[in-house]
Parts: sequence; structure tokens; C-alpha cells
Amino acid sequence: MTGEELKEKIIAYSKEIGIDKIGFTSTDPFLTLKDRLIEQQRLNYQSGFEEPDIDKRVTPKRLLPEAKTIIAIALAYPSKLENAPKSTKGDRRGLFCRASWGEDYHRVLQDRLDKLEAYIAELVPEARCQSMVDTGELSDRAVAERAGIGWSGKNCAIITPEFGSYVYLGEMITTLSLEPDNEITDQCGTCNKCVDACPTDALVQGGQLDANKCIAFLTQTKDFLPERYRKKIGNRLYGCDTCQTVCPENKGMDHHNHEEFEPDPEVVKPQLLPLLTISNREFKEKYGPIAGSWRGKKPIQRNAVIALGTYKAEEGVETLVYLLNNDPRPVIRGSAAWSLGQIATDEAVQALEHAHRQETSEKVIEEIDYMLEEFSVK
Repeated sequence: MTGEELKEKIIAYSKEIGIDKIGFTSTDPFLTLKDRLIEQQRLNYQSGFEEPDIDKRVTPKRLLPEAKTIIAIALAYPSKLENAPKSTKGDRRGLFCRASWGEDYHRVLQDRLDKLEAYIAELVPEARCQSMVDTGELSDRAVAERAGIGWSGKNCAIITPEFGSYVYLGEMITTLSLEPDNEITDQCGTCNKCVDACPTDALVQGGQLDANKCIAFLTQTKDFLPERYRKKIGNRLYGCDTCQTVCPENKGMDHHNHEEFEPDPEVVKPQLLPLLTISNREFKEKYGPIAGSWRGKKPIQRNAVIALGTYKAEEGVETLVYLLNNDPRPVIRGSAAWSLGQIATDEAVQALEHAHRQETSEKVIEEIDYMLEEFSVK
């Protein structure tokens, strides 16, 4: 079998198993990416979730020395939530980003890669492969860009002509020698809508992201959220879609190609109040299957607390007061103090004054002091 025939068979099989797009590239080092990553480190723009060894991220043969080809795959996901419940006064809801709708994409893409790897083993038993989805050493975006899946947009996402940027990415390093595909020419042009629309100015410029300002990153942190970002997060519980929703290339893009990615509206747009008192077991049962649960319930609960404050949701006061007085986690108590200060009913203010007398955490006391000072100024 020639390399061309083998490639055609792999492409055909990928369609059979539900891979929406596939591309091929060499295992040459990603030299341009290396320069960018070094600059990101210098500017302290990294999130800390990345592989710290830059050489591993840009040198595929560090992972599989005899590798010759990288196979990149993409699966499209929906952008519209059908039968979405409304967030109304007295019944406020939070929101998980689109990339967390349905079953955790890591599992779904890994399933497709495992099937593809098994198929390759049938065709070429001596072939060696190594797959990864998001958490591997390589940059999914850099691989997908070079393999012709799409171009790297100013919003730091891969934009495909067929599905916009609403795609999950994965890749497989292999010892097979297959003809590489051509890159797609950048189509962003002079458009700067994503950079202009970013709520926290995290897109420093087209294609450069300060992850520490990015709402998608901030919603996944476990510590106190910087006060300047709290209202900007709004009702987001996990992730942020702003730089995708404003992108002209995503207009009309809503692909329901995979049953696994179909969202449960009550999971991805849940009521805020029940989240505040949900048990670990209940959280795992309801939210465990989605990607947005990977950091546990603490960040989700903190974000829900902040969303209630941003909404000035008076129906949340009783629960927030309970958290302020009883929750063992300082981050939750401090966030509750901030939200009570935003709601600012008499009951909320009295609760802050009472909590100030019994609180032991310096950080929580700072949050309470800040809100009480706001009231004194008013």
C-alpha cells in the first residue's frame, strides 16, 4: 500500500467514526510557536495550566523519537442551546460556556483517536502512535493550524471554514510517513471584533492572550477573584464565549453532529441558588460528566455567589448570609461578603456587621471591611 492510499483509507475511516475534519502535518519542530511561548513566559501571560517545558510543546519527536507524521482531528460542537430556560428576577441562572456542553470532550475525542489508532494498527501493525487531547504536551492549535484544519484567529482559536471556531481539537503522533496537508490562509484580515469585545482586555492584540485576564481562565481558578473582574464575569460559571460569539466567521454556525455534545439545558444553564448548597455527591452526579466540572465545585460555587451579587439578587440574601457565617472555605465566605455588599439590603448590611465581629480570616475581613466602607461612603 502506498502512502497516498494509506492516507485516503485513514481519511475515509475518520468520517465513518464521526471525525468532522482531519489533517496531516510533519513532526518538524514548531519554531515560530517556540518564539511565541518564550515571549508569553517573559510577559507572564501564561495560565499555569500549560506544560511548563517549552521544548516538549514544540518538538514532537521528544514524545515519539521515530515519529514522522502528526494527524490532527476536529469535532464540531453546537453553538445554540435549544429550549434554554430564562434567567429571570427571582430565579437567576448561571451559564457554562459552549465548550462544556454535553459529555466531556476529552473523553469523546479520545474515543475517536483510540478507534483511529486501532484502525491504523490493522493496516500497519508495526506503526506506533501516541494520541492526546488538550492535556498533552503539544499545542493543539499549532498542530491543527499546520495540518490545515483551520487558521489561528485573532481570538486565539482555530477557525475552520466549515464549522467556525466551534470545534474541539486532538492529535496523534505516528511513525507513519504521510503527505502533509497545506495550511489555510489567515482569513481574519482587518477584523478586530474579538479583540475589541473582550470584557477584560485579555486579548492584548490579535493572536496574543494574557491568560491571567481571560475570563475563561479566571472562572477556573480556586482563589479569590480580583475585585476588578467580578462584575465582568457576570453569570458565567465556567468559561467565556464572547470572542467566539462576535466572530463573523461563526455567524450561522450551529452544528449538531454528535449526540454526546447535546447539552442538558438544566445542567449548562442552571439555577444559581441550588448550586450554593449542593453536596459533593450531587455535584458529581449532575456536573461530573461535563468538561466544566474538572476543577471541582468550589470555583463553580464561588462564581455562582458572585453572579448573585452582580444580579443584585435579593432572593439570594438568606443563603449568602448562611455561607458567610458557616462555610468553612474563606473564598466562599469572602465572595459571599462581596455579593451581600452588592445586594445591599438592610439584612445584608446587618449580616456583614455581625460577620465582622466573628470572622477570623484576614482576607475575608478585608472583603467585609471593603463593603462596609462602601456603605459608609454612601
